[in-house]
Amino acid sequence: MNRLAGVTSPYLLQHADNPVDWWPWEPEAFEEARRRNVPVLLSVGYSACHWCHVMAHESFEDEPTAAYMNEHFVNIKVDREERPDVDAVYMEAVQAATGQGGWPMTVFLTTDAEPFYFGTYFPPEPRHGMPSFMQVLEGVRAAWVGRPEEVAEVAQKIVRDLAGRQLDYGKAGTPGAEELAQALLGLTREYDAVRGGFGGAPKFPPSMVLEFLLRHHARTGSEGALQMAADTCEAMARGGIYDQLGGGFARYSVDRDWVVPHFEKMLYDNALLCRVYAHLWRATGSELARRVALETADFMVRELRTAQGGFASALDADSEDPLTGEHVEGAYYAWTPARLREVLGEDDGALAAGYFGVTEEGTFEHGTSVLQLPQDGPAVDAERIAGIRARLLAARAERPAPGRDDKVVAAWNGLAIAALAECGAYFERPDLVERATEAADLLVRVHFDAAAGRAPRLSRTSKDGHVGANAGVLEDYGDVAEGFLALAAVTGEGVWLEFAGFLLDLVLDRFTAEDGSLYDTAHDAEKLIRRPQDPTDTAAPSGWTAAAGALLSYAAHTGSQAHRTAVEQALGVVQALGPRVPRFIGHGLSVAEALLDGPREVAVVGHPEDPARAALHRAALLGTAPGAVVAVGLPQPAEGGEGEFPLLAERTLVRDLPAAYVCRHFVCARPTTDPVELAEQLGAVRP
Repeated sequence: MNRLAGVTSPYLLQHADNPVDWWPWEPEAFEEARRRNVPVLLSVGYSACHWCHVMAHESFEDEPTAAYMNEHFVNIKVDREERPDVDAVYMEAVQAATGQGGWPMTVFLTTDAEPFYFGTYFPPEPRHGMPSFMQVLEGVRAAWVGRPEEVAEVAQKIVRDLAGRQLDYGKAGTPGAEELAQALLGLTREYDAVRGGFGGAPKFPPSMVLEFLLRHHARTGSEGALQMAADTCEAMARGGIYDQLGGGFARYSVDRDWVVPHFEKMLYDNALLCRVYAHLWRATGSELARRVALETADFMVRELRTAQGGFASALDADSEDPLTGEHVEGAYYAWTPARLREVLGEDDGALAAGYFGVTEEGTFEHGTSVLQLPQDGPAVDAERIAGIRARLLAARAERPAPGRDDKVVAAWNGLAIAALAECGAYFERPDLVERATEAADLLVRVHFDAAAGRAPRLSRTSKDGHVGANAGVLEDYGDVAEGFLALAAVTGEGVWLEFAGFLLDLVLDRFTAEDGSLYDTAHDAEKLIRRPQDPTDTAAPSGWTAAAGALLSYAAHTGSQAHRTAVEQALGVVQALGPRVPRFIGHGLSVAEALLDGPREVAVVGHPEDPARAALHRAALLGTAPGAVVAVGLPQPAEGGEGEFPLLAERTLVRDLPAAYVCRHFVCARPTTDPVELAEQLGAVRP
């Protein structure tokens, strides 16, 4: 019996027809394991994971393997994107035991959910020093049956060790200029000055670190910080990791040069990078940054937007090769010179091959190439290249498309809302602001539950407009609040500030420890073997620092000392980790930059139809001061009371003209009616 047929997770539904008797993560699965006295096999993955598909095809679709699994185990399949808490707890155990992790993740548990053996991908036959999956299954069963006391002892030791890894950063102080300078120095040591980015292969887009570098430059004037950010952004935008035809970024590059991507496209990567490139344009005026920000925004809207107005999680790495009929990685994106000539003709085909770095030998597999923009490519007419791009994109659209994971994840939609709202404002694209607003409406209508008689909560996922069963985790609350705050700044609609405040009050009430540290799950969430708590970034900001960033913006908007104090306590972890491992706490460093700068509070008042107010509002949004918050609305005389935005209280016109007010650290600058003067007030502070 396969119990996955009725779930909403696209990843679990991919396994609904397996001969494996899969269970979803639920108490009944462990009750069944206790009844049968068999161990639990926990398999964790996600729909866009290439090696998850490989292992599924090799082992989970294999009848003899499935029969052995069904006879000797209770088998649980988990979508890590729906249950990041389950994933985090067992991934920590895998990494602690093996020094590495990844997906698919394979963990064997006792009937009390305690892990005692783990791994990631296991092949169907022994290879490269790895045992076969069947050898692992047989070894685990033999230990369970023949050495039960040893299994129990190992499991209990692992749980004790995990408990001993509890973080104790609540007493650390707030990071200051010295810690942020040390973090920059640490990044400089790890920076790849030839290729951009940090570290070796595989190379991941360092989205949160790039944001820190831009904010550090804005606060201090550090040209080195700006150069690292700009050069990395250019290298990625020219590489194969960026889709040179359709826009948007792949998950990571398998090499150090950004040439060959792991082809899945994730919403969180694209939302974060869209915002980074928009902020790079804001800081430098780079035309490349502007183009990439807009193309990435358009990619998200075109290919990830759902019928309900939200944004789907991912596009798969694999698709059917139209020439061979095989389902392989990268088939949708790769080209050969011959295929270019088929679409474009001899002259344009040869030009495209040189322009996009497509060679006879190939840069990918089987003589195919991933399109790039080599630095030494031919100088060509922009209009001609635009036509070539359009024709190639149309031809590519005829290929079998990668699968799409249609579930809407609250946190990642929050990131997309922030990116689209800001891109729409910066580049005068009101359609992007509309798409951001529609996604925010969906989160409020579908994901937020404030029913009478139970505690309000944010749900993690939905699909086709139907909410999933899993409770939101800290990153959902933090990223959605961040998205709402960005939308409030752009639209001047105070309801988004109100919704953000409601979510952040829940963070203070349900996710915060007595010492000010933050847990990934609420205090009333399902109890796992350990309550997850991780301040370090993965592919997206950690829930801990995402919440801290939103709390800081909300405190600046409202003057709430409780929210400000919560930020200062939460950022103790950045003081401890920032100088030591800056690559892994980039978002926390970004929040620390905003805290150190103020952040600045900007109130713009005037009548909506007045172009002078629009000019001031635009200047405010384009200010580079780290984490500055912006409120825009009607003037509010002293006797008018407080409106939707507390920052607008008692803000009046100046000489009957729209005006902007900038304050920081309890001191306000002279109100101005001049967008140029406002821009100067929101520019970099120099030592």
